[in-house]
Amino acid sequence: MDSNRVKQALSKVNDPELKQDLVTLNMARDIKVDGDKVAFTLVLTTPACPLKTVIEEDCKNALSEVGFKKENIKINITSEVRRHGIQGKETIKGVNQIIAVSSGKGGVGKTTVAVNVAIALSQTGAKVGLLDADITGPNVPLMMGDQNPPDIQDGKIIPKEKHGIKYISMGVLVPPDKPVVWRGPMLDGVIRQFIRDVIWKELDYIIVDLPPGTGDAQLTICQAVSLAGGIIVTTPQDVALLDSRKAVNMFKQMRVPVLGIIENMSYFLCPNCKERTEIFSCGGGEKAATEFGVPFLGRIPIELEVRTGGDSGKPITAVNPSSEVSKVFKEIAAQAAAGASVVTINAAQTTISV
Repeated sequence: MDSNRVKQALSKVNDPELKQDLVTLNMARDIKVDGDKVAFTLVLTTPACPLKTVIEEDCKNALSEVGFKKENIKINITSEVRRHGIQGKETIKGVNQIIAVSSGKGGVGKTTVAVNVAIALSQTGAKVGLLDADITGPNVPLMMGDQNPPDIQDGKIIPKEKHGIKYISMGVLVPPDKPVVWRGPMLDGVIRQFIRDVIWKELDYIIVDLPPGTGDAQLTICQAVSLAGGIIVTTPQDVALLDSRKAVNMFKQMRVPVLGIIENMSYFLCPNCKERTEIFSCGGGEKAATEFGVPFLGRIPIELEVRTGGDSGKPITAVNPSSEVSKVFKEIAAQAAAGASVVTINAAQTTISV
């Protein structure tokens, strides 16, 4: 038995999300055979991979079919977030993937989702940044728990850091009670400054918290940088779903892949009697996802600790990562990261084939 035979066996194992085999994707590395024992490194495309155990078990099954006992198979699992880039669009230096979080209207909890998804990704071992593109209504600093001004180094901004997340926002550059009364070109300029003049260093992901609607900030982000995808946050009521459809179509018009739809405030679970109440109806987000042919990433319940955590700068995923709602955020983060990996690898292969 040699490494070529092992590689041949692993070439029959597909990544369920990417629909390609591990050898073609260069996910099976450092193969070593010692008699009846085999060891190799499985390099996942994201540390948040939701199907890690499935891929690991498929590898063991494939190797057992060519003569290795499962107890003699050692798999070292690691990850490597691949850099997303589209010709003609800017990338942020040192950043591998950029994911935008959007909503068609305000008040649906988009920033809450962006903050908690970023922290959930960080807890998987990823290096994560958060860019607040809502220039006139920045809420990220409040939710992160630090609104003090950032440091400056050689004319560039050093991002703030809290809960394992690097972040930048207009909210740390102006006093909290000072309105930003600017026209579109000035908003465009600040967003581009956040892209070019912030020392992000090496990051796996930047989550971009977009303002509500489909205006200047959305156009700037979609046109200026190479996005791995967009996430839509909605609530179940019809008016929110109508506007979420506009957000989906905005991404499609700008040729940005939609990674999925999240239904926030989906239901309330009474902490005493455990009765579930669908205050704003339920299921609309999933219906919209089916209608547009995009993934449905999950339902987030109305939870008091989510609200109090956001107001006090203590996001629930950071202070209570084992809570049920934190688990939902982690599942959403894993699915979004997996979707971004698919987009990134497909884009790279399309570029190569062209």
